Amino acid sequence: MSAAPITLYGIPNCDTVKKARAWLAGQDAACTFHDFRKQGVPPEALDEWIAALGWDPLLNRRGTTWRKLDRARQAAAQDAAGARALMLAEPSVIKRPVVHWVDGAITVGFDADAWRAHL
Repeated sequence: MSAAPITLYGIPNCDTVKKARAWLAGQDAACTFHDFRKQGVPPEALDEWIAALGWDPLLNRRGTTWRKLDRARQAAAQDAAGARALMLAEPSVIKRPVVHWVDGAITVGFDADAWRAHL
């Protein structure tokens, strides 16, 4: 495996992030964890994710954070600029985990079968 570790972005109490971290540990994959709550969302990383995946797959409209937003804030997140601003202000609205793989790929969500291709 390359010396550069995998970077997994998320929040530590998220069940999906916990499963993803446990799966990576089980694969003996070197992984750096970036905690959105403590470290925030790096704007340049968010821009890279949006360029790679689009903004829509990153915006979690099913989560508690989204549901607690007022309608005006939800409506403002209906295009790339609005969604980007919301994700920077409210990192918990980003689907998790976001992973930047050693091979340069970026994925969102946990899918063990798809992840194997990146190890």
